Amino acid sequence: MKKITPQSAPGVSGWADSEVGEDLPTPLSAEQARRWRTQHPQVSVGRALVMQGLTGMVVAASAWLLTGRVEVAWSAAYGALTGIIPAAVAAKGTRRWAAPGFPPGAALAGLLLWEGVKLALTVGMLMAAPRFLGALSWPALLIGLVLTIKMYWVGLLWARPKKSAHGQAHEE
Repeated sequence: MKKITPQSAPGVSGWADSEVGEDLPTPLSAEQARRWRTQHPQVSVGRALVMQGLTGMVVAASAWLLTGRVEVAWSAAYGALTGIIPAAVAAKGTRRWAAPGFPPGAALAGLLLWEGVKLALTVGMLMAAPRFLGALSWPALLIGLVLTIKMYWVGLLWARPKKSAHGQAHEE
């Protein structure tokens, strides 16, 4: 039995969904890579965490203003911290695994490991909430958690570099 690979199949140039004679992408030169990195800067994880923190403060203040009850505000703040602290721990832990030259398989394993740590820490913080807060409001806590987690994505989208009229990327 002969194994058919993308290179040995008649009339196919590489992959099942590629057309015959399709050009493969060429590697970037050092100058092209430098320009691409300049036009597509990385977004700081710290910036996203700051956005989460600001969201947590707004949610806690809003909870206090809307209800007039301090325990609701503390519950919302604790919910926000339940989203921020595990994310910060995972970001710190993942940083080492994302270093240039690190084997991709090991980097993926590190990412999965720290996502597991983040999940375990979040669940642990939720389980410990009654002990830390005493009288708490679960709806306020969960609203603080959900809004804080969702703000992470809004912060990343907001921090994306914008294109100028000349096609150059710049921060706003």
